[in-house]
Amino acid sequence: MNRALFLIALTWATAVNAQTPSTSEIPLYPGAAPGSEKWDWQEKSVTTGNGLPIVTDVVRPVLIHYPADKGKAVGSAMIVAPGGGFRALMMSYEGADIAKRLNAMGVDAYVLKYRLIHTAPGAPSREDVVKMAGEDGRRAVQVVREKAGEFGYRPDQVGMIGFSAGGMVTSEALFGPKETRPDFVALIYGIRELKEIPDPAPPLFLAVAADDAGFVGQTVELFNAYRKAKGSAELHVFQAGAHGFVNKGGGADHFMDRLEEWLLVNKLLTKPRDGK
Repeated sequence: MNRALFLIALTWATAVNAQTPSTSEIPLYPGAAPGSEKWDWQEKSVTTGNGLPIVTDVVRPVLIHYPADKGKAVGSAMIVAPGGGFRALMMSYEGADIAKRLNAMGVDAYVLKYRLIHTAPGAPSREDVVKMAGEDGRRAVQVVREKAGEFGYRPDQVGMIGFSAGGMVTSEALFGPKETRPDFVALIYGIRELKEIPDPAPPLFLAVAADDAGFVGQTVELFNAYRKAKGSAELHVFQAGAHGFVNKGGGADHFMDRLEEWLLVNKLLTKPRDGK
């Protein structure tokens, strides 16, 4: 990394740490992640031209824990999987910003840094890395459940929210084995491939823009399949917003309000009377 790039990364890291001093990093695996033991490139943290922090070349998958204030904690936790086309992670508006909003609801949040594509000759194929990223998503659910007693939320109230590529990672956990399946799931412009609906099916929240041609069809298809399988699902197709909800001024700007309402309906923001 050249000096200018290093200074940009350092500035961003310092700013993030100053804003969120209580965060901590939790590795997904005790050593090298299975399948990437020989990866020898370095993760990079940079800021885009429009001021957004991103991470690339993730080798060591981790969870960044944003704990809810103990006085507000409701006993739920949620893993946040940012998007970025499996080449980068959007660490602000699909990562830390979502975690902080969940914290405001009383929900513990974990931003997932899953393995990403590296472009050097001899690096693993996109297909292989996407599979590894899905494994990281399932492993994240296990780790967060294991931490429930330590951090004070319920192991049966561990959810996952994914954006774009992060939604595909989240889908792998949703459609995967029961022991690594989240207890509730939110997919935000983030479903590409429909698989067999799990039984029992966790409550599902879906949000997409009608002008997001790459994702709206699959999102609606998943909603219909979920309802056919007697699963509990809520769908929001906003008139405008495009992919990433980058076009502002419409209902997509307030998708987190809709998510909060859905969490309330599903009693995931209601602290049990016994405080457990």
